[in-house]
Amino acid sequence: MTLMTRAAPAALLIGLSAPAMAQMAEPTTPPDPPPFAAQGEPNFVNRADIFEFRALDSYDQPEFMDAFVEAGMLPPVEERLPEEPMVYSADNMPDGAGAYGDVMRHVIGGRPEGWNYIAGQSQGWGGIDIGMYECLTRTGPLFMVNPEDLEPLPNLAKSWEWSDDGMQLTVNLVKGAKWSDGDPFDAEDVMFYWDHHVMDPEITPLNGANPETFGQGTTLEMVDDYTVRFTFTTERPEQVLYSMAYGTFCPGPSHILAPEHPANNPDNSYEDYRNAFPPDFLNFPVMGAWVPVEYRADDIVVLRRNPYYWKVDSEGNQLPYLNEMHYRLSTWADRDVQAVAGTGDFSNLEQAENYVESLRRAAEDDSPARLEFGPRIIGYSLYMNLSGNGWGEPDERAQAVRELNRDIDFRIAVSTALDRVRLGESLVKGPFTAQYPGGLYAGTSYYDKDSTVFYPHSIEAAKAHFEAAGLEDTDGDGFYNWPEGSPAGDGNVQITLLANTDYQTDRNLAEGVVAMMEEAGIKVSLNLMAGNDRDATRDSGRYDWRVERNTSELITVVQNTSELASTGPRTNPVHYANDAGELDLLPFEQELADTVTAFMETNDPEERAELMKQYQKLYTENLYGIGLTQYPGALIINKRFANIPSGAPIFMFNWAEDNIIRERVYVPEDQQADHELYPEALPGAPGSDGPVTAG
Repeated sequence: MTLMTRAAPAALLIGLSAPAMAQMAEPTTPPDPPPFAAQGEPNFVNRADIFEFRALDSYDQPEFMDAFVEAGMLPPVEERLPEEPMVYSADNMPDGAGAYGDVMRHVIGGRPEGWNYIAGQSQGWGGIDIGMYECLTRTGPLFMVNPEDLEPLPNLAKSWEWSDDGMQLTVNLVKGAKWSDGDPFDAEDVMFYWDHHVMDPEITPLNGANPETFGQGTTLEMVDDYTVRFTFTTERPEQVLYSMAYGTFCPGPSHILAPEHPANNPDNSYEDYRNAFPPDFLNFPVMGAWVPVEYRADDIVVLRRNPYYWKVDSEGNQLPYLNEMHYRLSTWADRDVQAVAGTGDFSNLEQAENYVESLRRAAEDDSPARLEFGPRIIGYSLYMNLSGNGWGEPDERAQAVRELNRDIDFRIAVSTALDRVRLGESLVKGPFTAQYPGGLYAGTSYYDKDSTVFYPHSIEAAKAHFEAAGLEDTDGDGFYNWPEGSPAGDGNVQITLLANTDYQTDRNLAEGVVAMMEEAGIKVSLNLMAGNDRDATRDSGRYDWRVERNTSELITVVQNTSELASTGPRTNPVHYANDAGELDLLPFEQELADTVTAFMETNDPEERAELMKQYQKLYTENLYGIGLTQYPGALIINKRFANIPSGAPIFMFNWAEDNIIRERVYVPEDQQADHELYPEALPGAPGSDGPVTAG
């Protein structure tokens, strides 16, 4: 990577009138969010209270599976489990050890592209991938872990040890765990993912893992069948333990995938490999609790219990308790509607437009669902493309927009033009939304209000800063024109705003930004795209601005930390390197990157806290991302389900589908309904038609 540091364009203050100077924005600290009494509180425990790895005297399974063993279609349950399975403590389960049976019915707006997760294919989101794929470590349940014991949970990585000098991390895998088709899980699966996906520039795994995710120059080697070893270029980068969790280190079944990979099959292109396992390829091997056994386009995906799942409860019952997962292929808005109505069982209520009606319905005595609100950690920002280096091959207009984006006065103008109160109220009335300046969320561990810079709404200040950035309405039509001599011409400044059509909240906020920019004199047009196309457009650099929901690093800091800034050529899509690997970071961006790197290189709590204060000030003062609004999410869950932990956020370290530990969730026998589509069936052979029975 070549780093080209360019100075920010100087503010054009010379010649500004005294009144214009007086109207410049005066930064302050952000206002406190309104009180919100409906938030739930977790029951905090240590990690060891949740589970341990150990052998039990005996194991049990659903009664219907006995027929598969008797017919010789399955080995006995004890032979299907690891030497020391993961054992969940029933004492830690909110309602104790559960009962087998029933279904959790999800509704999603996505559509599965196929099952090749590690080659970049989406399974449709909504928790399908979380139910199918397991990762080396796990972070979702960390919302309930005591802060002094906060570290990723072991998962497929049973344990790990640091070398004395902190330059190596030896990872011990679960010994004897098997894929859902009975093939052993081992270090070959881990190395296949690393060598031919993370380190292969022709492939981008679904959640974007790349070499920088694990630290530039990091290597991984196989020690033996159940041991791998990382070697780093910096001392003890504990951040990598979080990078080993969802969704950046979730290996795929190499015994199925490797024969299709171009490295082993020269007749296949990378696109052939990516698409080798379409949605109608059923019974795809997984390490997760459920296996895909049915796919009907625009109708449903059905997952059936994994007979080789490697986790049990402390009474010896092989998990999961639930026999099936259903994913109705509808819309994201319909997910909330069906969950509240009881025709769906689970939803992450995250579109604020649905809050009032959902609360009203849930409060009724006959409501089938309950709502549990978490903290205000759903936040949206306006992100500007800060790359001036040719990333995405911009035309003259797009390049001129980027030069404006790189001007601090222009960014302040845009920020002060936004009325964040109106933006929040356009989504929902009431004490839900809060003004969000950007950066770390209020109420999270590393947030510091005194280090947070906020530019209050003022159209007059916005106009003063637009003029300081060299813009003027030269034709008197109410909109700013390009400066004289601009390669973009002399017409109105025209900016394109990228947003996701999959969520109404994204659209509503983007439309609000467009309207407010028009009030301030800037023309903005919407470029609305569905999720996968939007992601591809963003990641290729073909955007001016984008409105987007923030990701987990701004909540937890310790997860995906490298993505807090441009610490590598492709770590933060505000600013990627060009094809030559060159980054032209603004001075404050370089300071941000240095601060994040220093954070990753120290384990001293006080030093980390000070570094995040520095980060927050740099971020919000320079508007690395322009915050719009933040609000809480709510978990909607059918009342018949047990073992739902209190205070589970819909999104923190991971999504709620992971946070609630679905393999422990159950329905008491007297409340079970007849929802199973394939009762007393198990997954068949990979690629075969649907599930099989023992009859």
